[in-house]
This record gives sequence, structure tokens and C-alpha cells, in this order.
Amino acid sequence: MTVVQWSGRGSVGVAAGADVDVDVAVVLVDAFDSAACVRLRKLVVNSRARVVLVVDGLDERQLELVLEAGVRGIVWRRQATEVQLAQAIRAAWRDESDIPDDLLRRLMAQRAGRARGVEVGTVVAGRPTPRELRVLELVAHGLSTKEIADRLSYSERTVKGNLHDVMTRLNLRNRAHAVAYAIREGYI
Repeated sequence: MTVVQWSGRGSVGVAAGADVDVDVAVVLVDAFDSAACVRLRKLVVNSRARVVLVVDGLDERQLELVLEAGVRGIVWRRQATEVQLAQAIRAAWRDESDIPDDLLRRLMAQRAGRARGVEVGTVVAGRPTPRELRVLELVAHGLSTKEIADRLSYSERTVKGNLHDVMTRLNLRNRAHAVAYAIREGYI
């Protein structure tokens, strides 16, 4: 786990220890597990820093643990640009939360599903869901939105929503870019 500390007073540093006085700590975690969760919790408690987590992926259970640990912001590793990190750091410094929209939607769906007794699967940043992959495969075959909707028994709005979600989450510009990405990554 790598920790980059930022202070509103202008100081920035990289530290392995948690006993520091900083305003915001950016934590890069290669693999989120229970040990990383314990270290995050210690960092928040010992330093009273607001933490921004940069991670490859989290499932909803891990997200709950991260939020319970006191993490203020989450940035998907593949989306960790200077602008995105600066936005997350500013939000944390203002005591606000900054969580990727796709992860927030999945968390809300999970909570709603629990109320109905249904368990929702995990979200992995940078990987299309099975439904999104089915839609992308049909786009790759040249089908229109209406044809895809008819073939999969979805509404056109659902097809458009799936395409929008995958393109937003993966920072893809259009359908052609989405198909090219899926082919290049070996998904279709």
C-alpha cells in the first residue's frame, strides 16, 4: 500500500507510516483485501486524514468496508488522471465524498436488492458486465439499437443505457471505440 499525503498548508510527501498530521492521504492499493482494510482504518484513526483510495476494483462488500473505514473518495486506477485525483482530493479536503458513479449505482442496487432478498454481483473497473458484452457483441455485428433490443428482449432504452454505462465507465468515445476496446481486450 502506497500513501501520498497532502496538507492544505502546501506540503506533500510519501510515507509508509500512519502517524502523521495531514489533511488528505491518497492511498494506492494493488489488491484490496482484509489487511488493506485494516491498514486503511488505522491510517484514518491514527492520522485523522481524509483518505482517497485508488484501486483497480471493489465489490459492494469491499465498498462498504472501505466506507466504514472512513475513506472519503475512491478513484478507479485506470481513471486516475491528474484532474480526477485533484477532484477527489479537493472533495475529501472539503469533507465531501467522491465515489465513481458506476460503483455508487451498484451499491444502491445492492442495498435495494438486500431489502428484496437478492444479492448483486461485483463490479470490476475496466471490465464490461455480461449484459454489456452481449450488447457490444451485437453492435460489433452491425445491429441497430432497435435490432439489439428485439434480439435480447430489452427495451431500446435499456440497450442505450448499457452502452452509455460501459462507455462512461471505460472512458470510451462512441460505439466504434467501445467495440474496438472489447475486441482488443479479448472480451468479444
